[in-house]
Amino acid sequence: MPTSPTFKALHNPNYRKYAAGSVVSNTGTWMQRVAQDWLVLQLTGSGSALGITTGLQFLPVLLLSPYAGVIADRFPKRRLLQLTQLTMAAASLVLGTITVLGVVQVWHVYVLAFVFGIGSAFDAPARQSFVSEMVDQDDLTNAVGLNSAAFNVARIMGPGLAGLMIGALGSGADATGWVILINAVSYAAVITQLQRMDVSLLHSPKPVARTPGMLLDGVRYVRSQPKMLMVLVLVFFAGTFGMNFQITSALMATQVYGKGAGEFGLLGSFMAIGSLAGALMAARRSRIRVRLLVLAALGFGSAEIAAALMPTYVAFAVMCPLIGFCTITLLNSANATMQLESDPAYRGRVMALYMTIVMGGTPIGSPVIGWVGETFGARWTLILGGVLVIVGAGLASSVLARSNARAAEEKDLHPAF
Repeated sequence: MPTSPTFKALHNPNYRKYAAGSVVSNTGTWMQRVAQDWLVLQLTGSGSALGITTGLQFLPVLLLSPYAGVIADRFPKRRLLQLTQLTMAAASLVLGTITVLGVVQVWHVYVLAFVFGIGSAFDAPARQSFVSEMVDQDDLTNAVGLNSAAFNVARIMGPGLAGLMIGALGSGADATGWVILINAVSYAAVITQLQRMDVSLLHSPKPVARTPGMLLDGVRYVRSQPKMLMVLVLVFFAGTFGMNFQITSALMATQVYGKGAGEFGLLGSFMAIGSLAGALMAARRSRIRVRLLVLAALGFGSAEIAAALMPTYVAFAVMCPLIGFCTITLLNSANATMQLESDPAYRGRVMALYMTIVMGGTPIGSPVIGWVGETFGARWTLILGGVLVIVGAGLASSVLARSNARAAEEKDLHPAF
């Protein structure tokens, strides 16, 4: 049994099962992300089409996540997660099958990306808030860090495996179909491990009864928390403008450096090396400081700008781990802060709002970033994203300062007796 403080949450048998299933499923998911992007490029050769696909996949997060948070607070999260995983598996199975059969068209990819996104929208708040049901409060920050570590182990393996498989099978559209089918099968790992959990060890809160205005009640709760508001501003700019790696990496690899599927896939793996290092460091932290959130955002934006200026593919690849490190430090710190600061009765809605902001901004940002890449060149996708993330860090700091000042004024006006 591991004794290092980095892995202390793995002492929990339910969390071990969950983490093992997640590595398998996330590896398949990252393989599909590379395969789906390569498929769209094979069908259209268009950066805008790539942006539309990414936008459609994340649009349901923007539209449905707030309601999904209400569902996560009202129903058992373990069962809900099994259902969402099954939905995403079905979408992958259909896309992989029609691609292998050679009948896929770009509108098929658009539709199935949207269906996949519906499953993701309901999965995200349930999955994020389920972590606090598996582990004790003292282990929550560690578990969030280990979740990211498992995610990034998959992120290291998945893109590289996908690129190698696509290249070995001829680099055509049908090659991507086999990779997508592997992802469809990988969801069985999570579904099975959720079923095998010891329910008696879960710290599941009593499901919240349905009441009018539950969604607005959750929004009002978050608005009353200055630190949460600051986090949401940070992740909005990072998620909307900075974290369009599927588009920026594809455009940089193909248009700037003239590389193929294998090199494109490796960029994701290089970025994940930095992300894994950041996740393991996050797992060792016992507390999250506001300063860390701001510095991570500033580092993320600066690293993107620097990467955009790299003259060669190798130099760009060397920058990818730094981008990954800053990104995961920001996201892990933000995620842990939102969970630790929230009341368990509101946690599903809080995490839904968080996921709406961090992922739901992608439908807004990805078509813009795709258009910028086509109009001004791939390098400008990273420069624009990095500048806006830095702007977001400044605005987030301002929001927190104003909120704290307002709270201090109210305390002075209404002192406690």
